[in-house]
Amino acid sequence: MIDGTTNIIGVIGDPIEHSFSPIINNAAFEYLNLNYVYLPFHVLSENLGSAIGGANKLNIKGLNVTIPHKKNVLVTLNHLDPIAKEIGAVNTIKFENDEAIGYNTDGIGCLHALENKTSVTNKDILVVGAGGASRAICHQLAHSDINSLTVINRDLTKAEELTSNIKNTGILSDLKYDTMDNLILQVQQADILINTTPLGMKGYPDQNPILHADEIPEDIIVNDIVYNPIETNLIKEAKEAGAKTVNGIKMLIYQAAEAIKIWTGEEAPKDIMENKLREILNTNIEEKKI
Repeated sequence: MIDGTTNIIGVIGDPIEHSFSPIINNAAFEYLNLNYVYLPFHVLSENLGSAIGGANKLNIKGLNVTIPHKKNVLVTLNHLDPIAKEIGAVNTIKFENDEAIGYNTDGIGCLHALENKTSVTNKDILVVGAGGASRAICHQLAHSDINSLTVINRDLTKAEELTSNIKNTGILSDLKYDTMDNLILQVQQADILINTTPLGMKGYPDQNPILHADEIPEDIIVNDIVYNPIETNLIKEAKEAGAKTVNGIKMLIYQAAEAIKIWTGEEAPKDIMENKLREILNTNIEEKKI
């Protein structure tokens, strides 16, 4: 029941109609018996500053931030969590004491998803893509006692820039970058492969997997952060190769759970959230576990 004491959380983006965040967050609030409601807000870039200020003054408790606002929203905030500052992007805002505080839960969401299958400690990790999601994931992994990180991207300049930014922090020394032409070679040297590109996403024109089964080592863990469809062509190829897999739903749920904890202090019911999303996506794919 929405009443005069209901707390409002939202997500801002352009476009926003496709977002699954209201579904999973409202499922969590209902399960936790919290008087919260989660709503989507379509915000154009030119209205970003006024939207953040208005949300604060309207006593909205928090916001998620999605494309294209994750970087530009920084200038509208009073404080940044250290990881968000390092990444240079925000996906979660908490309004507290008339101030807007920015966080980034994308990287920790990916890390927790991986930790469901394996520890990342001392692992050699290969990340495909150098966009916003990759940036958050790579910075988080660099703080997580991994052995090495290699970033592969079609635009070599972006891969070089990302690895240089991390190297400048001094948190990880073994950093490399390469082109997609050397993906097959690089994957043979990795313990974990993470695809952060939109390849394989429902509606994306290129549905070809970045690797085929005969190119994927059996002893690697393959994580595709694309969650619609849950079983992307890359995940299918990895399973055929005998590799263990982590689908994109896991990161989506874990990053949302981290945001809920920031806003409410409560541990989110990740199983409830995942089941609701699977129900909406009309699938029941079961991943094998270690």
